[in-house]
Amino acid sequence: MKKSIPNFITCLNLFTGCVAILIAFQGSLEFAAYLVGVAAIFDFLDGMVARLLHAYSEIGKQLDSLADMVSFGVLPGVMMYKLMQKSAMADPSTTLVQAEMLPFAAFIIIIFSALRLAKFNIDTRQTSSFIGLPTPANTIFIASLPLILAADSFHLSRYILNIYGLLALSLVLSYMLVAEIPLFALKFKNLTWKDNAVRFIFLLTAIPLLFIFKFAAIPVIIVLYVLLSVFAYPKT
Repeated sequence: MKKSIPNFITCLNLFTGCVAILIAFQGSLEFAAYLVGVAAIFDFLDGMVARLLHAYSEIGKQLDSLADMVSFGVLPGVMMYKLMQKSAMADPSTTLVQAEMLPFAAFIIIIFSALRLAKFNIDTRQTSSFIGLPTPANTIFIASLPLILAADSFHLSRYILNIYGLLALSLVLSYMLVAEIPLFALKFKNLTWKDNAVRFIFLLTAIPLLFIFKFAAIPVIIVLYVLLSVFAYPKT
């Protein structure tokens, strides 16, 4: 019974992802973006509960990857597809062929998310850190875009709703998912500055950015995460 609790939480992640995909296809990208946050919480909790209960299992590991493929693989691809559709409709210079065909390029995110998750399952180097951008981080980046558009306090819609910009972003994020770039994980074995300097710097920068710029800070925080990993995280 105890071993089923983390798996149940993982299933909640999967269920949330399925609902969010349906909502995204219906055009409610802002609501779908909030559900990304709910799915991310469940994704965090299942691992934490498994550690607390010592309830690790092989089926739990496989179920976690399958749930992540839906919530952090299919869902961001669908959200980007709908964003590209929206940007095509907002731009009068976009031809009918471009508006119909280009959004399908967003599904490259789904393909590379699958590659990323498959690679993670067999890569023994990723026990305490990551190689390539984690799928939840990638999804949170994409989910922040409709939230930024909904408020648009900084008048960013004309930059976000650019179909070629979104296409380029899809390609860059897809590459980052499988790139051989070591990225730190927010896992603290202790609270000493020496062992966690890059994590503390990240948190001390990210939290004020969120308070000041709200959803508009999320893409900046993801970029900061990558830059700190590349230039400040000690390579082992």
